[in-house]
Amino acid sequence: MKTVTLCGSITVPQNAFGALPIQRVDSDTAVRLLRRARDGGMRFFDTARAYSDSEEKLGLAFGGHWDGIYLATKTESRTTEGFWADLETSLRLLKTDCIDLYQLHCVPQCYRPGDGTGLYECMLEAKKQGKLRHIGITTHKIGVAEEAIASGLYETLQFPLSYLSSPRELALVEKCRDAGMTLIAMKALAGGLITNSAAAFAFLAQFDNVLPIWGIQREHELDEWLAFFDRPAELTDELRAFIEKERAELTGDFCRGCGYCVPTCPAGIMINQCARMSLMLRRAPSADWLAPPMQAEMRKIEGCVSCGACRAKCPYELDTPALLRRNYEDYKRVLAGEVKVD
Repeated sequence: MKTVTLCGSITVPQNAFGALPIQRVDSDTAVRLLRRARDGGMRFFDTARAYSDSEEKLGLAFGGHWDGIYLATKTESRTTEGFWADLETSLRLLKTDCIDLYQLHCVPQCYRPGDGTGLYECMLEAKKQGKLRHIGITTHKIGVAEEAIASGLYETLQFPLSYLSSPRELALVEKCRDAGMTLIAMKALAGGLITNSAAAFAFLAQFDNVLPIWGIQREHELDEWLAFFDRPAELTDELRAFIEKERAELTGDFCRGCGYCVPTCPAGIMINQCARMSLMLRRAPSADWLAPPMQAEMRKIEGCVSCGACRAKCPYELDTPALLRRNYEDYKRVLAGEVKVD
């Protein structure tokens, strides 16, 4: 198993745990998954204050026993007061006195000293107080990511990265390397559109400064990633050909399912599912996609008023209303039996 060194001092296997999904399972299940991940070889765990009770579950699993485990969490606050409140809450829930990597979460801009927000100054003060060791930043916006790298202010960048990423997005890897930064790869399965774990793993393993964090909430998912400790997937000619085929089919205007647009929809559309329904029907077949509850969700697209709020919120700059309409028309054809899916 290859390793990645973050922040000059944290060396971990290139196979890490993304703890967003454990908010969806009960505490006993979460604790069992987290401890199995640690016992199986994972050493880097990424969570966030915004992930409801994820931090609390990590605290239950590891609190007081952090030796050899590295912890990353985040604040989504945009005020200094909120920053300190989030940090103190995270420390309490995680049952630790110092966080290895603290990140400004899903930022709309590159925060800098003297920008008037005080957020970067908070980072420096918290580091001085010994409450965090290293400073990172996360974003879904490519321009903000590029600015953060160029700023020289951050030790890590967390950004969506997979074999479906655009050339501009993939160029962040080299930019980070030149800046002495590690790129923490979120959404390495492209929001569920990538279903070949070996291809996903092998593609990212070719970059020595990329650390993928796999979102895990089920035993069989954890089993897949732990298996690579014994038999790491390699980027064979067969996998390269598979990835190229996937890119040809999927690269372009598709919804990654991040959900940042959902709260803004006046029609109550579940955009992060409805805007990629055509792909989900074909790549992750499930009877649930065609069941009455999802049919009701898809019908909400008829109430779209094209207000543009979702388009403005989309970090990938998609024409979301048009994407919703295309998916809805395809969905109706599938329901009517005019289009067959597996």
